Amino acid sequence: MSEELVEVRRRKMEALRAAGTAVWPERFPKSHLTEEARALFERLEPSLAEPGAATAETVAVAGRLVLFRPMGKLVFGQIQDSRGRLQVALRKDRLGEERFRLLVDHLDLGDHVGVRGPLFRTRTGEVTVQADEVVFLGKALRPLPEKWHGLSDTETRYRYRYLDLLGNPETVKRFRLRSAFVRETRRHLEDHAFEEVETPVLMTKPSGALARPFTTRHRALDIDVFLRIAPETYLKRLVVGGYERVYEFARCFRNEGMDPSHLQDFTMLEWYAAWWNFEDNMAYTESLLREVLGRLFGSGPLSVRGRTVDLSGEWPRLGLLDLVEERTGIRVREHAEAAGLRAAIRAKGIPIEDDGKMGWGSLVDALWKKACRPHLDGPVFITGHPIELSPLARRNDADALTADRYQLVVAGWEIVNAYSELVDPLDQRERLAAQARVKAGGDEEAMEMDEDYLFAMEHGMPPISGFGMGVDRVMALFTGVENLRDVVFFPLVRPLDRPPDAPG
Repeated sequence: MSEELVEVRRRKMEALRAAGTAVWPERFPKSHLTEEARALFERLEPSLAEPGAATAETVAVAGRLVLFRPMGKLVFGQIQDSRGRLQVALRKDRLGEERFRLLVDHLDLGDHVGVRGPLFRTRTGEVTVQADEVVFLGKALRPLPEKWHGLSDTETRYRYRYLDLLGNPETVKRFRLRSAFVRETRRHLEDHAFEEVETPVLMTKPSGALARPFTTRHRALDIDVFLRIAPETYLKRLVVGGYERVYEFARCFRNEGMDPSHLQDFTMLEWYAAWWNFEDNMAYTESLLREVLGRLFGSGPLSVRGRTVDLSGEWPRLGLLDLVEERTGIRVREHAEAAGLRAAIRAKGIPIEDDGKMGWGSLVDALWKKACRPHLDGPVFITGHPIELSPLARRNDADALTADRYQLVVAGWEIVNAYSELVDPLDQRERLAAQARVKAGGDEEAMEMDEDYLFAMEHGMPPISGFGMGVDRVMALFTGVENLRDVVFFPLVRPLDRPPDAPG
């Protein structure tokens, strides 16, 4: 049936061309968005001589035809643009019989049209453009899905996001909030002397985080390269070069599992500030997010994934090891070797995914994610992570087991990871060597030795604190969706051999 409808539309397109109509013209001089035209009429209406009269001013609006209702010598329709919908009225006596009939016989829902004419209000109260001219601006050869005004199938919405945007105002609102979040965050950073930079996406070493990379081949250089898993080491090279505060909204790629709170390609905000430690960074993080999120979502208590999250007041700081010990009853500090901690976990009957190769820090992290993180409403800062999970972070002066690091948890999700950076090249070399040994033992997420980065460090680094935040995760949380793919325009989906006849 769908292909039959496509054929009908093709015949209409051919008839329009035969009649001398440009079906896909190059431009249309639009004077107003639909919301601007409506606002104009509201300003002019009080000066009209009588109710129902048209304005003397002509507007030119354009958009997609989403309603078309012929009523003899009169047609009411609606056009939709990026800011809303507006009613248009086509009358035979104003357009002429030949033009009126051409439009009635050849317009379809989904077509793009331009309409010129004065504004008036109908007896039902609808602000309307009285069409003196209607221009074809783009014939839709394929009909919109039958339920285009509210696609509900999840995969269809991800695969055909353009149809989701057309039919679901909440989707449009969610993506506009995302854009506003990035814009307001960028403004706050710039106001605090941060400079925006760009770093490589293709890297010779997969560094900056513990993750499995995507590998590709650079033909001209005849070398393997990796899609970046984080911009960290290049941003810190810029600090070596004299930039004191830098940030980047960076697309990152991690060849890992996909679930509602993880994507394999995602947007990360990272910043680095010279002369700060992790506590300075924590204070700035709190002020930035409280201001930006408060501006977009309100400063009072918010409902986030069914939990109450209050951005006001000072956000608590809790130690990770203390939380794990409190929640599990396992004295993790007393089991400083992996074998002993593994035995204690088994004795408690706590189910974690353990392949038998996990180190002490990884076991602690598994306990944290299983027994602690899901129960935190937040916002709450978690500090004191195992040093072996933080190969680029500064070791805590008082507790050699932990790093000067924090994470921000909201509604059971980690949304920020930050720390005082390791700036000692000798310590960094030892830790990267340990990571390389772990990688050689089969841990695909461990880091490699990176001599080029160590070479940069050896030229001298000031004290630095860095920050990383998944933009997709933050927006999923605060817009009330369960899956990160709902805040990414075009998430990766398995390709189809051919498009379906009628998505939706």
